[in-house]
Amino acid sequence: MSEYQYYEFVAVDRPLTSTQQRELRALSTRARITPSSFVNDYQWGDLKGDPREWMQRYFDAFLYLANWGTHRVALRIPIAVLDPRTAAQYCVGESACSWATRSHVILDLYSEDEDGDDVYEGGGHLAAILPARAELAAGDRRLLYLAWLLCVQVRELDDNEPEPPVPPGLQDLSGPLHALVDFLRLDPDLLAVAAETSAPLKERTPSMAVLSRWVKALPESEKDDVVLRLLRGDDAHLRSELLARLRGTTPNDSTGGRRTVGELLAAAGQRRLRRQRLAREREAAERERRERAAAAAREQHLNALAGRQEQAWQRVAAMIETKRPKEYDAAVELMVDLKALADRDGDTEVFHQRVRQLRERHARKPSLLDRLDRAELS
Repeated sequence: MSEYQYYEFVAVDRPLTSTQQRELRALSTRARITPSSFVNDYQWGDLKGDPREWMQRYFDAFLYLANWGTHRVALRIPIAVLDPRTAAQYCVGESACSWATRSHVILDLYSEDEDGDDVYEGGGHLAAILPARAELAAGDRRLLYLAWLLCVQVRELDDNEPEPPVPPGLQDLSGPLHALVDFLRLDPDLLAVAAETSAPLKERTPSMAVLSRWVKALPESEKDDVVLRLLRGDDAHLRSELLARLRGTTPNDSTGGRRTVGELLAAAGQRRLRRQRLAREREAAERERRERAAAAAREQHLNALAGRQEQAWQRVAAMIETKRPKEYDAAVELMVDLKALADRDGDTEVFHQRVRQLRERHARKPSLLDRLDRAELS
């Protein structure tokens, strides 16, 4: 297997400065670098830099893919919209970890498949996943729960470890979250079991009445600050930050985690067994249906042949006289039908007599005789 590695970094909230682009170019002469991205793939060698450090200094999202089975995605969220303690509550292992800088929280999610990966193109994965970052910044905690579930899947937690609060909407993931689930290879049975206690997803924007009461209660100095930040236009998460502050004064939609890691894994195993049993039953039913349909078609074919055996034998003789391999094959196929009809109608002795006569007449045609032997026509 040839080596393949793909690195993609994206700056979302602020573009890279010219100085930052030069710093990155000094580390890679062949990477595709723009004010908003760094993309490079390797079939030999490796990145001359630390993705963790780059996430802290330059970028808001990172995706890595290697054809020996490694998938990794990291997201940087402003600390104003994601409390580091909340992230740490869900990112609790090597497969999902988090850390905070002065201004951001960084989530790092990792999946490994020892069987390797047939994917040799990394482009497109991060674009599909990236909108989940905005969902998280807006207060949607489903991404964090998926990160915790990844730690459960790879057995990084004790069986008696309780699950964290379960966010609503796990049974109806967004497109970006589905892309993340696929990329991290989350077990669908484990996800389905985990989603059973997740409440339906509600409209995330509070009602106008709630917004109005909250805004009126803000001190004038805070309102002035918000308007100035809005006019500067340099804060991509201002709305998310304000909504996060508002939600801090309203009830949390998440439900308290009541299940343990061991209970989730056991339930997922039982669900997997049920799903596999149902799949086998469906396959068996479909196989039986096909067999019945084939038997009915076969019977219809033999009924059409009944009463025309003599014409069929004449066709066999004519095809053999051509001395062409394809005609030999067609003649043998027709003889097989004649044998089945004879077995069904009790005329096997007459059939075998015709075959013996045919073999004697064409004893010097070894290719034909070989076909008859393989078809067990004697």
